[in-house]
Amino acid sequence: MVMSENPQQQVPFGAFGANSWLVEDMYDEYLRDPSSVSESWREFFGDFKAPATTPDPSTTKAPPTPSNSPTVPDDRQLDPVTPLRGAGARIVENMEQSLSVPTATSLRQVPAKLLEVNRKILNSHLSRNMGGKVSFTHIVAFALVKALGDVPSLNSTFVEDSDGKGTPGVIHHSHVGLGIAVDMEKKDGSRSLLVPCIKEADALGFREFMLAYEDLIRKVRTNKIGVDDFSGTTVTLTNPGTIGTVGSVPRLMPGQGAIIATGAIDYPVEYQAADPAVLAEMGVSKVLMLTSTYDHRIIQGAESGLFLARVHEFLLGADGFYEEIFSSMRVPYAPVRWGRDVSVRAGKNEEMTKQLHVKTLINTYRVRGHLLAHLDPLSDAAPPPFHELDPEAYGLTIWDYDRYFLTENLA
Repeated sequence: MVMSENPQQQVPFGAFGANSWLVEDMYDEYLRDPSSVSESWREFFGDFKAPATTPDPSTTKAPPTPSNSPTVPDDRQLDPVTPLRGAGARIVENMEQSLSVPTATSLRQVPAKLLEVNRKILNSHLSRNMGGKVSFTHIVAFALVKALGDVPSLNSTFVEDSDGKGTPGVIHHSHVGLGIAVDMEKKDGSRSLLVPCIKEADALGFREFMLAYEDLIRKVRTNKIGVDDFSGTTVTLTNPGTIGTVGSVPRLMPGQGAIIATGAIDYPVEYQAADPAVLAEMGVSKVLMLTSTYDHRIIQGAESGLFLARVHEFLLGADGFYEEIFSSMRVPYAPVRWGRDVSVRAGKNEEMTKQLHVKTLINTYRVRGHLLAHLDPLSDAAPPPFHELDPEAYGLTIWDYDRYFLTENLA
């Protein structure tokens, strides 16, 4: 976000990037009634001078057509033309600005099985205790921030003139300002985008990160977002997967090094009509498409690829990723670990052995399950692990959780 240090310095609305339409709307509100906007907006607009507006083409009369000129009907003009104003006009300006950034895009598919299972454990514990809910986006966004710590080149900004002589340069940011793209539906049914920023996201534990994320969403939904909430973005996350989009290549705005998009979490399209029980037997996982669109002037394809690979590793539990999340959310259990499937179709003997192990595990929980119970309401410490209660001790993996076994009378 571009802030004016000099009183009454003219700043184009387009300098506010994806949020420029909101700044223009808030400025109009401020001009009509300064008390209608929050104190932070009043303070900002007190030193703000809007740029001169472009004449509205719909109100500008065209010169008359000479009488001797033939009138040629234009089929395109049979339907009325709607001038783009406000948010629509700002989107045009932003997209034209984005064309000045030479970008490239990397894509990577990530299995979502472990993400799904551990999120379910988290939310099950939260529903029984403190309340709240962890979304897929919370976890994926946290993985992005951690991956930027390992591949910091994506957390950079290109500078046109680094020395006053026209020499291009790059800023390597010391902290991650994570912009969260939030879809907004306006009263007239049109849609626009706001991108508030989680400042110094890399310095936050998962719990603090999630609270900061939700606080920004709350401000957007209640129209209490302030001018300071838009400053400091270095990398943006957008999530078109919430409306079913499988993959997306978003536009990168000037001033940022990369924009990351997440797609829908679902089975590959060729499996979406299959019986879930058959998919479980086959060990087919839902997948998540990640795309990294980056400024190719300062970021190379290999760096973008390494970044996505690191996100992939975190979402599969590398370096205690889920343990860190569970600890931050005070969940006194160990998260499920990633493992390769041992298919029941490997042979009849293997199928019988796995069935026997399931019955043994059930009996062990009946007589030893209390050893994993969290009974101390004053402590967040996890009970000590008991090997015989771990499904992995019986050759069972995350892929067996959706499969059916004979359990006699046990529901």
